[in-house]
Amino acid sequence: MQTNPDSAMAILDQIDASNFKADTLRAKYHYLLAYGHMKQNRSMIGDSLVSFAHKYYSGKDVIRDVRSGTAYAWYKFWVGDTPGAIAMLDSIVRLQNLPDSLVAPTLRIRVLLGTSEYQGKTLIPFARRLVAIEHDTLRQIEAKYMLLSAYENAEKLDSALLLSEELIEYARLHKWGDKHFMFELEQSQILGEMGRTDESNKVVKRLFKTSSPDNGAADILHLQLAMNSLNSGNLSLAAKELAIADSFAIELRNEDDTYYYRSYSNLLRTMIDFKQHGRMKLGHVNGFNNRQQERYNRAKASQWESERSALQQQSRALALKSENQQKTVVILIVALLAFIITVCAAWIIRQRRLRERENEERAEALQKMVDELKSTPAQMPEEDHTPEALRRAMLQQLGIIKMVAETPTEQNREMLRKISSIESDTEGELVNWNNVFEVINTLYSGFYDKLQSSYGEVLTAKEKQIIVLMVAGFSTKEISVITGQTTSTIYVRKSSIRKKLGVPEKEDIVTFLRDKTPD
Repeated sequence: MQTNPDSAMAILDQIDASNFKADTLRAKYHYLLAYGHMKQNRSMIGDSLVSFAHKYYSGKDVIRDVRSGTAYAWYKFWVGDTPGAIAMLDSIVRLQNLPDSLVAPTLRIRVLLGTSEYQGKTLIPFARRLVAIEHDTLRQIEAKYMLLSAYENAEKLDSALLLSEELIEYARLHKWGDKHFMFELEQSQILGEMGRTDESNKVVKRLFKTSSPDNGAADILHLQLAMNSLNSGNLSLAAKELAIADSFAIELRNEDDTYYYRSYSNLLRTMIDFKQHGRMKLGHVNGFNNRQQERYNRAKASQWESERSALQQQSRALALKSENQQKTVVILIVALLAFIITVCAAWIIRQRRLRERENEERAEALQKMVDELKSTPAQMPEEDHTPEALRRAMLQQLGIIKMVAETPTEQNREMLRKISSIESDTEGELVNWNNVFEVINTLYSGFYDKLQSSYGEVLTAKEKQIIVLMVAGFSTKEISVITGQTTSTIYVRKSSIRKKLGVPEKEDIVTFLRDKTPD
């Protein structure tokens, strides 16, 4: 940062400070960032966190304490708090036992801000100290020039004049044309303020002689001549010189420079009018004030725009970080979902294959039963028609029906229809209900016949079917499969059965009927 700020800032631009957790890293980052902006003379609107760095280094690290404090003061200047910046710089340069190399940059800024605020007596000791510790020739000349301004603002014109002679002689010896011109112009102004108008005019005429009449400062030179004439009481000559100065200002200066020039010329014009006519034209003052206000408004607008740009840049950085984090989260979520879906899909495929295998086995068993039942009438010997053999056959038939009800695939349904239609047509039903009623009668001591005799006229055919399946231990879902109705319809029909038979709400229908029709 000390030797190559551009490279240092390029490195800092690649660092995301929001990831820093330790205060030492956060303080160092914001200190270096603000210090780099100050060295590059860039906007510091977005460097508010340099205050954190300065507070962190206070009393811990002298070098970083001074430099972060200087950067913090410069930040204050950028946001419009020049008095606060000067007060902070004063507290730093007054610290004891600081080496000149460390305090010099801070002192330069302090003197510069004091000069811009037209400080006089307060600024003189700071400017003298800066002149004393500057080792670079150019910086020492700059320090002496700001000391000269401090002498002028403090009305120590003799000291200012002596210092201007020194600066002019140095510029002449080193052939600094522009600096020589500037120092002599400053000397003419000092002489004019001292009332030595003839000497001031000689300096101005010498400047016109050594440079072209339309040099870049011709308007300022004629303005000085006008001021000298005004101080001498020659109002007509003052007005003439002022008119010449105005024409050069229009020709030589851009819009911003014209505002600076007008800040002097309008005041002189107002004074000349007052001297000549005994009255003051407020229009001159208003025009100057309005232009100053416009300039101030533009400066504030520029500052606000800089602040807005800095905030937008910070917002974009935060938004980019948030977007990257969101992308990371989304990628992780997608990867997790993909993993879960893959596992679920593998499990579902495995379960489906198991069910398909079970269905195939059941289908083979059912097909085998169908083949056996078809061949039974011709092959079964007469002595096998015993009550026990019949009971086993009916239990087997009921078991087939229940197996289909538990696994109601279309293949199983179709197989059940084939079995049920061996003796007669099922008329679209899954089972032959007459055979089912016969099975129930055989297995449950004539239950169906007793049900028919007791409640045959009260119950519908569907309700009878539901009752006999309930007696055989079928669940509501299994009953819905065999009867071809929804489970909701089965519940409704059960409620109807309970109401028709007078079964209490808390009593089981099958238990109630068995009590009414004991074995």
